[in-house]
Amino acid sequence: MLSCRDALRKGANVEVLELDSDTDVDAAVKRAAVDGARLVVAGGDGQLRAVLRRMVRRSLPRGGERPADLPSDRTVPDLPAIGVLPLDAGADADLAAKLGLPRSPGDVAAAVLGGKSRRVDLLRHDGGSVTLHGAVVGGGDDSGRPLPWFARIDVDDTLLSDGSEPLLACAVANADGYGTLAGLPLIVSADPADGVLEVGLALPAARPRGLFGRKRAHGEVEVRRARGRAAQFTIVDSEDGVPVADDGVAGTVNKKRTWWMERDAWGVYIH
Repeated sequence: MLSCRDALRKGANVEVLELDSDTDVDAAVKRAAVDGARLVVAGGDGQLRAVLRRMVRRSLPRGGERPADLPSDRTVPDLPAIGVLPLDAGADADLAAKLGLPRSPGDVAAAVLGGKSRRVDLLRHDGGSVTLHGAVVGGGDDSGRPLPWFARIDVDDTLLSDGSEPLLACAVANADGYGTLAGLPLIVSADPADGVLEVGLALPAARPRGLFGRKRAHGEVEVRRARGRAAQFTIVDSEDGVPVADDGVAGTVNKKRTWWMERDAWGVYIH
């Protein structure tokens, strides 16, 4: 982070802020908006998400009035671009890697100073937050084996699960490579700038009966996939909810959760 700061100081005034709470993030976002400053977020997907979540909250139309210039498939206005400084130099599965963003402090500083940005889709959900890369619903036991759960899952008009089948895991993502189970990728064709999300659902594979009534092995996991603008989960028969890792941040889905796409809602600085 200090290397990036020093590189930025060659072309701009720089202030380093430690953001330990929503209040700190709100103050930084407000100052950047008032001063016209460019934000650089150092950390992983969770830290970046925390900043975007507060930016969305600050930008939402007040009083229920929808701005006339807001696109019909959006609920938030354009958010400013952000510089992303990944602190895990060897990561290959975070959002910065999926977007092909610069990773070294010097390259990140050059991208921010250059001012060239790329618009990116943003997933919002009715839990009051945002998802930048993806979320995986489902948990495991102490040995890491997935624990079955039940939910109705709709992606636009496509029904992936009616709630009667045991599910192993389900990924909702805006970029490829998010979540695997038994060696199978759950997400394979997500594009962070195409205006739709992808859902990959893993469940025990069917094992049809062969001769003499014996079950024939037919793999262990089946994956169903769908793409659309929104995905709705309705949890069935679960008092404690179902675990979810959202951009790597642990939580729980209780009863219902809906993700929807905000096309081109924010931006990242690129080379």
